[in-house]
Amino acid sequence: MKERELRNLIADVKTGRLSRRAFVQRMIAVGLTAPMAGMMLSHSGVAMAATAIPYKPTKAGGGGLLKLLYWQAVTLLNPHFAVGTKDQEGSRIFYEPLAGWDNDGNLVPFLAAEIPSKENDGLAEDGLSVVWKLKRGVKWHDGMPFTADDVVFNWEYARTPETAAVSIASYKDIKVEKIDDFTVRVSFAKPTPFWADAFVGQYGMIIPKHLFADYIGGKSRDAPTNLKPVGTGPYVFVDFKPGDVVLAKLNPDYHVPNRPYFDTLEVKGGGDAVSAARAVLQTGEYDYGYNMLVEDEILLKLESAGKGKVSIIETGAVEFMMLNVTDPAAEVDGERASLKTKHPLFSDPAVRQAINLLIDRASIEKFIYGRTGSATANFLNSPERVRSKNTKLEFNIEKANQILEAAGWKKGADGVRAKDSKSLKFVFQTSINAPRQKTQAIVKQACQKAGIDIELKSVVASVFFSSDTANPDTYSHFYCDAQMYNTTMQQPDPQFFMNQYLSWQAATKENKWQGRNVSRWQSKEYDEIYKQAEQELDAVKRAAMYIKLNDLVVGDNYIQPVVRRPKVTAVSGNLKAHFSGWDNDLWQIASWYRDT
Repeated sequence: MKERELRNLIADVKTGRLSRRAFVQRMIAVGLTAPMAGMMLSHSGVAMAATAIPYKPTKAGGGGLLKLLYWQAVTLLNPHFAVGTKDQEGSRIFYEPLAGWDNDGNLVPFLAAEIPSKENDGLAEDGLSVVWKLKRGVKWHDGMPFTADDVVFNWEYARTPETAAVSIASYKDIKVEKIDDFTVRVSFAKPTPFWADAFVGQYGMIIPKHLFADYIGGKSRDAPTNLKPVGTGPYVFVDFKPGDVVLAKLNPDYHVPNRPYFDTLEVKGGGDAVSAARAVLQTGEYDYGYNMLVEDEILLKLESAGKGKVSIIETGAVEFMMLNVTDPAAEVDGERASLKTKHPLFSDPAVRQAINLLIDRASIEKFIYGRTGSATANFLNSPERVRSKNTKLEFNIEKANQILEAAGWKKGADGVRAKDSKSLKFVFQTSINAPRQKTQAIVKQACQKAGIDIELKSVVASVFFSSDTANPDTYSHFYCDAQMYNTTMQQPDPQFFMNQYLSWQAATKENKWQGRNVSRWQSKEYDEIYKQAEQELDAVKRAAMYIKLNDLVVGDNYIQPVVRRPKVTAVSGNLKAHFSGWDNDLWQIASWYRDT
């Protein structure tokens, strides 16, 4: 579809000659996803569609106990420190953002009274500001009122470098001002097409000013409320044992009528994905199982018990392998994997190129993931509009050998290649999980045939994905040569997702390893294109910029995509849960119910 034709269609929606639904269907027909089509309309001044969340109960309570099982256990309950998805999920039980994302990419209000649009004067024509009107009558769990002061405080809290918030990227370059007790204005330094970042979704959860004001900056980790949340959400805190269990109960003053349905809530952590799947699908002991990273063959067998089903929702998530740009064995100024070092092996482009050719993605998809993963050569896979057609999948052991040989890496008597007294040996880590260990084994076997010796390391998931800054085995420390995990895309826009490779997002000791650029890969060209995309109001041109960003990061071979991963969860047969591919699983926990 040509640019002029696309602009004419958007104009037809604005004037009423074409319905929103018809526009979205046309976009799907030419390769866009519904979320991307919706965001294009929003960028062009067309209000988002209202979202209806199905809910049958006519009163709050009466549902008894809801049991959730997270094999990656929750370790903290402050959303601004939630490095891993499971900590974001735990926080979402208690805290709410101004708005969240439904599965079609529409914004749904939580603490906002309405979604900003040009029609309600919420969005500025020049893209430089957005006005949020807040919902009235909302109370924190301790009875204090929720107001604009809380929203402004969250901006100050997250943007302060000494706070070391993982959400800093969403807040550091904006200005937030209180207009009145229930209205705030977010201003941008430049035209901003994706205005729904701050205060929205996973990094938009709002914490109370009156309990955190004394803990902004360097004292942020000392706040008692980090482990005993006081939010506005549907459930009130009861107890928390980090790495084990979260207990909550119904909030009798919740600001949405007739919600929540369940009286109490238990979030149990630990175990592994297979046991979690079995506890929901086969035995029915639990109502919900998080992140079913289980071979599809096993899931199909467990589903046959009839106690539950697997929910599969497309997302932009990707399981990928990253090679360390820095040297994890060296220490500079008391810091391992310092930006001042280079990896002794991976600094050679030939090594990185060879490893890319030694990942048998097709076999990983076929024999491990099935319905739950598809082979990809792209880091940015969704929406369809921004998926690059310039990359290709290639598994070729012979070609990898030729590249290494030509680069001077010669095989020794032990079959391992070496160059300049450096052997081609490295450690490859991931979390303990059967599909990941099997993927590691496939990569190791192919690498052996090319003269590369890999030592495999597996870390307990609750440790690997921990937000504990003192733990050297977390993925964000990356004190290893290579590692693999899944990164989620929880917005229907690629801007936040692609900030993982910005130079100033590098995870370091200085920012307590909260930077999202865990690989520490850096590129001036990437940084500049990203800055341009941040303020490009033309949706068509902006999509081309993100394709270029994907090609840059993938083309340098420090980042090795493996499979696209949909959101896969296990749900008991009679539980009605509402999931979104663009937000946390628990984004609509207030509207879950049991259909008896």
